Amino acid sequence: MIYELSGDILLSSAKVIVQGVAPNDDFQHGLALQLRERMPLFYKEFRHHCQTKHPKSGGLWGWTSPDGHCILSLFTRDAAYDPGSKPGPATLSHVNHALHALRATIEKDGITRIALPRLACGITGLAWCDVKPLIEHHLGDL
Repeated sequence: MIYELSGDILLSSAKVIVQGVAPNDDFQHGLALQLRERMPLFYKEFRHHCQTKHPKSGGLWGWTSPDGHCILSLFTRDAAYDPGSKPGPATLSHVNHALHALRATIEKDGITRIALPRLACGITGLAWCDVKPLIEHHLGDL
């Protein structure tokens, strides 16, 4: 079941926090920046993963901190692998594929509660009225 709440997602009691990013993102804005500042090890390991595995948009990467915080990064934007390049925009196709991967991870790992922001609707420019139905489609019956 999906509940819409407001407030600081980092204060959520959910077992897992989800964010939307680009492969090789530099985490300069929004939730990603907050996570980078509060959990530097997360950012370091994210960058290492991207530089060694070159993940594709539409996938995800999961990380658990030594104290049990779990972050799932959905690759909703085009990658930024060229030196000095900026991540591209989010697309509904990337969001759709990433949500499919998120559902598979939730089912595989038995996750019962996640905190999910208005995915890809911040600086990346997608409209909530377009993204929300995708979230409901992939996660609404969980």
